[in-house]
Amino acid sequence: MKRVNIALLGMGRIGKIHFKNIEQHFPGAKIAAVADPLYDISLKEKYSNIFFSKDANEVIALPGVDAILICTPTSSHADLIEKGIQNKKHIFCEKPMDLSLERTDALSSMAEDAGVKLMLGFNRRFDPDFMQAYKSVRGGTIGDIQIVKITSRDPGLPPIDYIKNSGGLFMDMAIHDFDMARYIMGKEVVEVYAKGLNIIDKKVGEAGDIDTALTTLTFEDGTYAVIDNSRKAAYGYDQRLEIFGNEGMIQVENNLHNRNVLYNEKGIHHALPLDFFMDRYAKSYLNEMELFIDALTGDKEMPAGGADGLKATQIAYAAKMSMENGRPVKLSEVKVKAKEIA
Repeated sequence: MKRVNIALLGMGRIGKIHFKNIEQHFPGAKIAAVADPLYDISLKEKYSNIFFSKDANEVIALPGVDAILICTPTSSHADLIEKGIQNKKHIFCEKPMDLSLERTDALSSMAEDAGVKLMLGFNRRFDPDFMQAYKSVRGGTIGDIQIVKITSRDPGLPPIDYIKNSGGLFMDMAIHDFDMARYIMGKEVVEVYAKGLNIIDKKVGEAGDIDTALTTLTFEDGTYAVIDNSRKAAYGYDQRLEIFGNEGMIQVENNLHNRNVLYNEKGIHHALPLDFFMDRYAKSYLNEMELFIDALTGDKEMPAGGADGLKATQIAYAAKMSMENGRPVKLSEVKVKAKEIA
């Protein structure tokens, strides 16, 4: 089996995770090139077999590269995806593809037409506990699903400069949960009702965003998903899932710093949730990269493709429209100029 040569674009936090995982865990893949305008020169010395450049376009055009991993800021994703498609490179891109629904649609179609495999970094799908919940739902363990409840709260506000360029809470943060709801339910969303607050820090509102949100998704069969988001949970990174069916319920609780439970005269005490997404979803990043590489080497369909990215982006648009207009929004109201989302 041919080894996959991968070019990594962006050596920030996520880029470093993927670099380390591929180097240490996947003999069927190799980091052949890295592009980052600020890459550490010591890496070039340590990894003499890897081509380093400050120019992403130079790396994408390398003839020996089979696939690219886009781990750069959101504003650069679309141009790099397009460049990758033009050079016939398969693509893994952190979400979202673009803040524009129209361009997201165009890129998804462009990749499909070119025969380029495209995967989006919806890493929560690949958390071991969430994957087990998904398998249980598909196996009929709790019968017909009626309600999915997702809690996703960050441990602290990101920098305000980040918020200004993030696309907003629905596009930057809740989009993961919109994808998870579709993934768990295996159904399509037809209506979105969202409300949002700026309650944690007035600077978030001054930047044009919210920091707290509650969203209800209605699926094609009338069932629901309820999602609550916050940019700041004082007790840590709060990531929970509940799936309620007519024959039972599945709960996925937080990952804690440790599993010790202390019982004494003052009460029952256990550790707080993990502090950061890089710790909470470490296994998810490993799993998603394994599936990406497996799809390339085995010529399989990507587990979170361009159509999934497009539909999650459409829900994010509808959520923002709902919040701004104070009413439920049908997804049919969120138009895509290029074509109707199938």
